[in-house]
Amino acid sequence: MDIATIVGTLLGFVVVIGAIIMGGGAAMFFHIPSLCITVGGMLCATMIHFSLPQFLAIFSIIKKTIIAKIPSQTELIQKMVNFAAINRRDGTLALEPEISRLSDPFFAKGLQLLVDGQDSESIRDLLEPEIQYLQDRHSRGKKILEFMGAAAPAFGMIGTLIGLVQMLRNLSSPDQIGQGMAVALLTTFYGAFVANLIFIPLAGKLGIYSKEESIAMEMILEGICAIAQGDNPTLVRERMQAFVSHGRRREVKATV
Repeated sequence: MDIATIVGTLLGFVVVIGAIIMGGGAAMFFHIPSLCITVGGMLCATMIHFSLPQFLAIFSIIKKTIIAKIPSQTELIQKMVNFAAINRRDGTLALEPEISRLSDPFFAKGLQLLVDGQDSESIRDLLEPEIQYLQDRHSRGKKILEFMGAAAPAFGMIGTLIGLVQMLRNLSSPDQIGQGMAVALLTTFYGAFVANLIFIPLAGKLGIYSKEESIAMEMILEGICAIAQGDNPTLVRERMQAFVSHGRRREVKATV
């Protein structure tokens, strides 16, 4: 679970709402028609822009940015080095009991292909499409969040224009202009608030997680293919460390 996303979102709400309360007049910031225009318009536009299954996947996309299960690079390299040692010492079939101990389905599938006797080219042909599909799926989810982040301020501005039109129709009552202007600006506030605190940051976080998960899957693929080619544990480790920056290689260096 990503604590930073949860804490950052909650603190953002606390900071903004706290500032509103300290400034006085907090009740006027709650206006149902303005919320309907901003949030409702954003959701309707998202539904129009994307297909219904993609729209309904919004909650799973947001969940992905909060609950991310990405194995550490140190753990991946160490496991693959251990598997390479078992393979050289006892043969490929000795790796079969390790499959059930893996919680990562992609890792388990790769190891199963190795145990089944597939060569490195076949393993690569079977696993690379899964990495590509994951990148495409995450890219689509990121686009949905980015679209919502752009649509929310746009509908906030639309709500403000509606409020200004309604206010200008009541110019015969100058004492109501200030109140009407304040209500009209609420939709702009709502749109900017949800876009910059929720949707745009979540889109960025999903992009970061997608990149990290893709790198982890590529490391697994490279390690499995190296074992399939009969590489020794040291060479397997060096091939996997190619995905790690030079400054962190000593930190994630596995023991052979």
